[in-house]
Amino acid sequence: MFKKLLILAGVVGLAAVVTKKVKEANDERALWHEATTSPDLR
Repeated sequence: MFKKLLILAGVVGLAAVVTKKVKEANDERALWHEATTSPDLR
């Protein structure tokens, strides 16, 4: 029982780390896109 809980906790922790990395990458890409595109001056 304890082994299953430990494995589940590891999987959940790994999923949280992966989700955080993906979010950080998307935020970074959005920031670069905003910084490198010309403003719409209509």
